Amino acid sequence: MTTEVDPRLHDFRNVLYLIWEHLRIKPTPIQYDMADYIQNGPRRACIQAYRGAGKSWLCSAFAIHQLLLDPSKNILVVSASRTRADDFSTFTLRIIEEMEVFRHLVPRENQRNSKIAFDVGPALAAHAPSVTSRGINSQITGQRADILIADDVESLNNSLTISMRDKISEATKEFEAVLKPGGRILILGTPQSENSIYKGFPERGYDLRIWPARYPVEKAMVNYGDQLSPKLVEDLKNDPKLEGTPTDPTRFNEMELLEREASYGRTGFALQYQLDQSLSGADQFPLKLRDLVVMDLNPDQGPQKVIWASSPELAWNDLPCVGFGGDRYYRPMQVQGDWVPYEGAVCAIDPAGRGRDETAYACVKMLHGQLFLTACGGFAGGYEDETMKALAAIAAQQKVNEILVESNFGDGMWSKMFLPFLKKVHPCSLSEVRHSAQKERRILDTLEPVLNQHRLIVDRQLIEDDYHSTSHLPTERAATYQLAYQMTRLTREKSSLAQDDRIDVLSMAVQYWVEQMGQDVDKAMEYRQEEAHRLSLRNFMESALGKKNGPPQWMSV
Repeated sequence: MTTEVDPRLHDFRNVLYLIWEHLRIKPTPIQYDMADYIQNGPRRACIQAYRGAGKSWLCSAFAIHQLLLDPSKNILVVSASRTRADDFSTFTLRIIEEMEVFRHLVPRENQRNSKIAFDVGPALAAHAPSVTSRGINSQITGQRADILIADDVESLNNSLTISMRDKISEATKEFEAVLKPGGRILILGTPQSENSIYKGFPERGYDLRIWPARYPVEKAMVNYGDQLSPKLVEDLKNDPKLEGTPTDPTRFNEMELLEREASYGRTGFALQYQLDQSLSGADQFPLKLRDLVVMDLNPDQGPQKVIWASSPELAWNDLPCVGFGGDRYYRPMQVQGDWVPYEGAVCAIDPAGRGRDETAYACVKMLHGQLFLTACGGFAGGYEDETMKALAAIAAQQKVNEILVESNFGDGMWSKMFLPFLKKVHPCSLSEVRHSAQKERRILDTLEPVLNQHRLIVDRQLIEDDYHSTSHLPTERAATYQLAYQMTRLTREKSSLAQDDRIDVLSMAVQYWVEQMGQDVDKAMEYRQEEAHRLSLRNFMESALGKKNGPPQWMSV
């Protein structure tokens, strides 16, 4: 069923202009370009646009536009959460009620009218509402839709781990089951990880169109293939000087983008604003979670030899994994020798500087050339008494022999303030470390060889604690403070991470033991066994001869 409307309103861009005018804003050229693609694009379309491009508002405007042209249509909107779905319905209904041109679409008294589902006035009686909004994890089986709009179904909160992304990807396959013959599916979103679910949609027959925040430079064009908006390609062709400049300067000018790049880090900005998912290659992110050995550790003793392997049956499937697709934590294939006291333990601390930095710590112990990470975390404060007391308690609990403090900030003032707390709880040596090399390269140069040799063994509980330690932070920031996230997102580019405190202290503690890493594990085990044999023989001779002068001269011990 169609209604008589002004022919000019058949063009979605004109409807968009009216709605934006009502909201006292103006559509940008990028929004007009997206609106044209949304209306005239293929039946299976995936739209990727930078954060803040106005995708959700475009979804609401498009739903109104389609119902204006044909009130008999059924539109299903799926969002990342129930809250976002409710926000969509509330916004859409308000526009319909507030604008005279859409007033005839207001639901009648005998029609559905809620945040979950509502009908439009001219719609005939039907099982399916005119508009239904659902969260991606809610039940959509049994729904029927002419148009299905997936609005940001992938969020930071629901796609952090591999298992979470797999769950969302499977849920999106249900879209086909609810679509009416000849219907359309529109996927709108911003990739939240380098292994975003959106990467898989082209293989499922979707056309992918991308609108980044900046015009790509020439060397980055290959990363987009033929998926970059033709308008942006044409703009660059007509004016090559646009490379690296904002695509939507009236919404996000260069200063605004620079501030966001500093906040997100270059890697995060490239992903969420440039929509460049080509950064997940092995060379770009050298540190892999699969190179760690994860097992239950004892704070006082460690195994003499731990053997790594990546067999599927050794994978920790119940640990939250924030790595890229295929990356997993693995148990040791074999543990050889006895559990013996560690040869030493250090705790590295990086005091919080300013802004959103945290005071991070990492405790690493050494045994036979193997390193054992037994504690790692962070505190929001830096100079507060509570923070220093907590760090001193951790040093005592972990029985560390030495504490390393990053002295680049405060010129040693933090160490002087920390010493009284340390002496009361756990007297041990404290030394300061100062770095001058580029942080990212220094960290990778230290950690990459150790991980490649699988000599870093991590306590299983630490993995869980690291993941849950940032649950109190806003969703968009929580993951950036986690050790595992920093480890898998670190590159050699300057400022590649928004937060790097925990990975930095881990590299400090590992660097302390680097000189000890040259010893061969097997030789160390053999030497310890020989020493134990010598001691046992000496004790036997003392008992047998009844004296403590040792064995006869002819017996070498």
